[in-house]
Amino acid sequence: MKEVLRFDNVSMHYHSKQGETVALEKVNFSVAEGEFVAIIGPSGCGKTTLLSLAAGLLTPTYGKVISDGYSFGYMLQKDELFPWRTIEKNIFLPLEIKRANTSENRSRALSLAEKYGLKQFLKNYPSSLSGGMRQRAALIRTLAVDPDVLLLDEPFSALDYQTRLSVCDDVYKIIRNEKKTALLITHDISEAISVADKIFVLSHRPAKIVAEHVIEFSETEPLKRRENKEFSRWFEVLWKELNG
Repeated sequence: MKEVLRFDNVSMHYHSKQGETVALEKVNFSVAEGEFVAIIGPSGCGKTTLLSLAAGLLTPTYGKVISDGYSFGYMLQKDELFPWRTIEKNIFLPLEIKRANTSENRSRALSLAEKYGLKQFLKNYPSSLSGGMRQRAALIRTLAVDPDVLLLDEPFSALDYQTRLSVCDDVYKIIRNEKKTALLITHDISEAISVADKIFVLSHRPAKIVAEHVIEFSETEPLKRRENKEFSRWFEVLWKELNG
């Protein structure tokens, strides 16, 4: 498969009056076209820094982040929908920012919203939607500009457990249906196992890749994966690597 993203010996150092903090150290991994990759690691290890580097929001201190012209969409921990804009207007926001607010692009964005259950909510304001529906709207907003790769920054962490399971299943299906490549960062082991084709494990800060796993299930949907007897085995393996 064609490579869409590569971290080549990437290190990231932050400087302040208190001194230097090494967030990432010699990180190497790649993401192939069509893959759903998850990166797990302990809190504060540098996962969000890694995603910001992938998005081009930060420049590494050492090494290279190579994306060869692929476009990226960034989905945040919270939906961050503007409360004064309708769902429709929120979905159009990236088109406005990128000066791509054409009738063709708006039509495409609306067709995605309708396809994934938001048709009746387009004229509503975010406050009238459940947390799960708001997060679905946030994903459609991210997809509005048709990115090649979706960067997911713990996008379910603000939801209660039941909603989290349901929305994770929804988001996974949308990403697969739209044939997008995805890179998810999370500290939730179960979440990573339920969606990923491949999982990379980060150490404590300064973060390094300490393990790589290809995850294979006969089931493809996250909720059904959780019922597979192999799920608990994978959980035990990853738990030990995170806490070893």
